Amino acid sequence: MSRQIPESELILNADGSIYHLHLKPENLASLVFTVGDPDRVALVSKYFDQIDFKGNKREFVTHTGRLRGKRVTVMSTGMGTDNVEILMTELDSLVNVDLKTHTVKPSETSLEIIRLGTSGSMQADLPVGSLLASEIAVGVDTLMQFYPKLEGSQDWSRLVQRTLDLTFLPYQASASPELLQKLPNEFFRGVTLTAPGFYAPQGREIRLKPKMDNMIERLASLEVSGLKMTNFEMETAGYYAMGQLLNHRVLSLNAIVANRPTGEFDKKAEKTVDHMIRAALEVYC
Repeated sequence: MSRQIPESELILNADGSIYHLHLKPENLASLVFTVGDPDRVALVSKYFDQIDFKGNKREFVTHTGRLRGKRVTVMSTGMGTDNVEILMTELDSLVNVDLKTHTVKPSETSLEIIRLGTSGSMQADLPVGSLLASEIAVGVDTLMQFYPKLEGSQDWSRLVQRTLDLTFLPYQASASPELLQKLPNEFFRGVTLTAPGFYAPQGREIRLKPKMDNMIERLASLEVSGLKMTNFEMETAGYYAMGQLLNHRVLSLNAIVANRPTGEFDKKAEKTVDHMIRAALEVYC
């Protein structure tokens, strides 16, 4: 018999929707595109042939519809792996938990979840305006300190820990091979560092000087099995780790809008993001 999940652990709204996302199972497609910015949801759904559902709560805005006959959802997440944890847990609950009985369903459903995000390059030869798929992600946030140990190689985790002299071991997880192999060659493949913040955790200095000197240079010089670390952002490792633990297929795509070694920002960032959106919809829908 399946375990009864207490109402305090799986919280529902008065209308029966799941607490943070404010969605019911019928509002969700099995293919989900995610964006950080709520305003970017409409930039994706404008390419749908039809929109059947719109919902929002806090930073979570959702549109579900159809494109070329395929049912698809796009939703915003806000920033950071703390929001990713909420998102992934509640998406999983929508398909794998009976919300009426608060019990886990006997058969498991796997979602396809594709992040459409922006990112900064830490390699001078990865230019602004390019598109990158995160093949591997390393999280220097502490989310996975609270979850079971991830299976697979942690070579990058140990190397980053030594390089940055961290008091905890970062975590490493990978993209879905099935989703990754569908991408055209215009997408670079890379190793992504997921940071717990935008400024000092990514080596930026405004008025406060980061504790870690030459962070970008130190990380950019690392190499494992011929691969180098390519970019910073704030969610991908959380997506990949939660996807691995919950058995969902996940891929993070990045529009490179900043090059940190050269100090350049993409003056056509909106066009780069739109190009990424259109390319992803063409591949997966």
